[in-house]
Amino acid sequence: MKESKRVVITGLGALTPIGNNVKDFWTNLISGKSGAGPITKFDTEKFKTKFACELKDFDPADHFDRKEIRKMDPFCQYALVAADEAVSDAKIDFDSVNKNRIGVIWASANGGMETFENQVTEFNGGDGTPRFNPFFIPRILCDTSSGLISIKYGIRGINYNTISACASATTALVDAFNYVKWGKADMIIAGGSEAAITRSGIGGFGALRALSTLNDTPEIASRPFDTERDGFVMGEGAGAMILEDYDHALARGAKIYGEVLGGGMSGDAYHMTATHPDGIGAILGMEMALEDADLTPQKIDYINAHATSTPLGDVSELNALVTLFKDHAKNMNISATKSMTGHLLGAAGAVEAIATLLSIKENIIPPTINTQNLDGNVPDGLNLTLGVKQEREVNYALSNTFGFGGHNASIIFGDMAQ
Repeated sequence: MKESKRVVITGLGALTPIGNNVKDFWTNLISGKSGAGPITKFDTEKFKTKFACELKDFDPADHFDRKEIRKMDPFCQYALVAADEAVSDAKIDFDSVNKNRIGVIWASANGGMETFENQVTEFNGGDGTPRFNPFFIPRILCDTSSGLISIKYGIRGINYNTISACASATTALVDAFNYVKWGKADMIIAGGSEAAITRSGIGGFGALRALSTLNDTPEIASRPFDTERDGFVMGEGAGAMILEDYDHALARGAKIYGEVLGGGMSGDAYHMTATHPDGIGAILGMEMALEDADLTPQKIDYINAHATSTPLGDVSELNALVTLFKDHAKNMNISATKSMTGHLLGAAGAVEAIATLLSIKENIIPPTINTQNLDGNVPDGLNLTLGVKQEREVNYALSNTFGFGGHNASIIFGDMAQ
């Protein structure tokens, strides 16, 4: 059996509601900036939820020509922009590496929602003649994102898309980690993108009563663990990471942000949309990640919680943490960065993984904002990093994401000095 490879992160890319690059994202994240505001993408007059965490000052024409824009749904545009930042950050010279051993594992839970919505609406409003854009099918397919990234850089290694609802991007990162660890690839561009702030996205999640309806105060609507939380705030954007074999990174003189130590994935086997109240699946996923990383629970300093600001999900996750980490749960920092970015659905895990990794590099815990009145069902003594960032030594950190269908994915990062 081949010896397992060490896997490191050598590049980051982010396109988020609180920053269109990694630097701005991190600065606004640790400053506690909310990305929520009124929806500008469509008329919300007849919708119960009228706000979301949209991208700010993003113009695809700044990145693509008109011909390229016509071929791509926004979720693919977001993917290429984030991936390009990560590639540039990692300073990859594709002419000097083996392109057959570089892959792409990308995530999107919903794919081309805007394209599908627009095309079907136009068809239904016409005379019944099926006049569809020739790019309709490739624009809606989730895997178009990974394909476009590989085409852009001419890389021919492992290439596919992961779909596990809101756990999709973490699933992509865990898969990428495993392929590099197993020696199946030297480097993988991994992450996720989502563009679901559309009439069907807001309307569909609204019909599930999953979205907040605090339309008068959108900037404080995402309030994890708060007794008055009433649902999540939709977000959009992308996050990208370059996962690379440690020896390969050293050979090309790459800077290293940190190490991927382990990943775990599990299923709740409980309900199509609700998380298990005792967090049984979440516990299993975290246990698997810790075992993979060869770490005891007491080694974890920080957890970036899934915490979407839903009445049931937030508490079930905290119960799971207490069950698994026991007394150490009070020694860790926990925070919910969705309180600032909103919920990026299939891209959430990638954006939150960046936040988790940077917490190790900078020894700063991003805050949980907007939580004013703590839910009485929240376990006592937990440090939820409320209101403002906290500085502390962070050597090991874990990021959780959970998705409809009972999908759970956890990933652990570590400081290379450890």
